Amino acid sequence: MNYREIDMSNDPRKAHFEHFRHAPDPHVGLTVDVDVTDFVEICKAKGWSFYPAFIRVAVTAANAVPELRRRIRGDRVVEYDRCDSSHIELLENGAYCYCTLRHDPAQSWEDYMRYAAAQRTLAKAGASIEEEEDVESLYFISTIPWLHYRDFSQPNYGPDSSNPAITWGKYEPDYRDRLMMPVSLLVHHSLVDGLQIAAFYRELETRLKAIR
Repeated sequence: MNYREIDMSNDPRKAHFEHFRHAPDPHVGLTVDVDVTDFVEICKAKGWSFYPAFIRVAVTAANAVPELRRRIRGDRVVEYDRCDSSHIELLENGAYCYCTLRHDPAQSWEDYMRYAAAQRTLAKAGASIEEEEDVESLYFISTIPWLHYRDFSQPNYGPDSSNPAITWGKYEPDYRDRLMMPVSLLVHHSLVDGLQIAAFYRELETRLKAIR
């Protein structure tokens, strides 16, 4: 992926960046129930595995928000043209490994699903929690499919950790019989505010509705 350096001295969020840059815990997170009713039906009809399919939607939504593609690199901030993902895969022994997926916007859904299935198989065979070298550009993705939760506290690796983390839980019917799924987003507050977090959820909703 390509990236450009952001001149934070001229950025509208310069003061906010400096304010949160060295806070002991500069991360902010939010959990929102997302309607996945129609998407679940599409996955069933097309024979898609829900997990990698939703990863693609989540990554596409995140990539539509420039601030979510920004990363802190030492004293600089860089913005990628697009970002890929690293997600967890559950192993038979109850542990998990990491799996990296590349997200080419031009790739068809059918090709993506075949590619994702192959990558997941390879990742489980290697069973490693070592990330690839280009970890800076990745979104960190995980799921808790056994629980429909209301809030989620995610780990981070210190005040310079700026990879957004996206997590979701079990979808369940609400009072309207719509399938609602909790989706959590964790971001570095020096780079992202509530405005951009809300934009991510709007993009997610829009892209879920666009899939046919």
